[in-house]
Amino acid sequence: MVIEGIRKSFGDFTVLNNVGLAIKRGEFFSLLGPSGCGKTTLLRIIAGFESPDNGSVTFDGKDILSLPPDRRPANTVFQSYALFPHLSVFENVAFPLRLRRVPQRDIKKNVTEYLTLVQLEGHGHKKPAQLSGGQKQRVAIARALINEPSVLLLDEPLSALDAKLRQHMLIELDQIHDKIGITFIYVTHDQQEALSVSDRIAVMNQGDLLQVGTPHEIYESPATDFVARFIGETNLFDGVVISAKGRDTPAPEYMVELDVPELGRVKVTTVDEVAAGQTVKLTVRPEKILISKEKPATKREDINLLQGVVDEPIYSGFQTKFYVKVRDTALVRVFKQHAAYSDEGPEIVWKDAVFLSWSADDGYVVAARQ
Repeated sequence: MVIEGIRKSFGDFTVLNNVGLAIKRGEFFSLLGPSGCGKTTLLRIIAGFESPDNGSVTFDGKDILSLPPDRRPANTVFQSYALFPHLSVFENVAFPLRLRRVPQRDIKKNVTEYLTLVQLEGHGHKKPAQLSGGQKQRVAIARALINEPSVLLLDEPLSALDAKLRQHMLIELDQIHDKIGITFIYVTHDQQEALSVSDRIAVMNQGDLLQVGTPHEIYESPATDFVARFIGETNLFDGVVISAKGRDTPAPEYMVELDVPELGRVKVTTVDEVAAGQTVKLTVRPEKILISKEKPATKREDINLLQGVVDEPIYSGFQTKFYVKVRDTALVRVFKQHAAYSDEGPEIVWKDAVFLSWSADDGYVVAARQ
């Protein structure tokens, strides 16, 4: 599927601003962004429930914008499930086949097959009111898949579920995708959902498409400061380039020294060419930073080393999140994993003086926009 130059406004408000992307056949592709960023509007345009002001949407080279929703090779799973309350589970799933006047023997065979796919065999006689939220979502997925669309569109399908059930359903959804192999386009505002199951992610904000990439690319190499802040947690600081020197590596790479007012001088590597005096943004993920009460013994030139005081430790079992005050002004977030058993309590506590260290390779320079 290829989306080109899609623009959409409601009155004076621009919802989508020249959005373009290509989605590969069979991908699990997520549209990710905060509420109001335009992701659901884009999905509705693909489905045929909205018309763009400009642009095109093509399936296999054919522009489908002139086709009504029921003639497009895509079906939608809605956040609200949209099940018929007076029909049984079997009849809800069978409904699209009855509209097509499929013979009864084929309806029974196909509905049974898809109820098995979503692990609802034995529930066909029940009404939606007798089902849990997760079961209702499975019925909606089975009904959307039974017409064998080329693309399944999922509009925040798990947002009404509690956290544990949402995680369980997400795994099941990924397994269904692996079994049937069609394209999934998944709309969500939840970064962890998108990172967990997507082949690629498109990050959107205020109608603009900011970055498209694999979960690894989006997380490790954010294109803008908004992407860095929105995907997971990070430390983000303004800096000015002091110097940039090429490194002897297979791919072009630069060792950059920054003046970061809140931290001091910081080293970071980048593949993007930068110049002395240039203002940039530095991002360092909390899990990349090591925290210790003793000064690290390393003499490597690419290691950044700061001193600070623990302002707030937040213990959550598998890890502790530390907020460390540096230079009496900056708060640096650090995640420390608890990989070994300890019966003596936390090693580092509130008000401890600590050292923070990370490699230049573990920082990242991002564009300061959006």
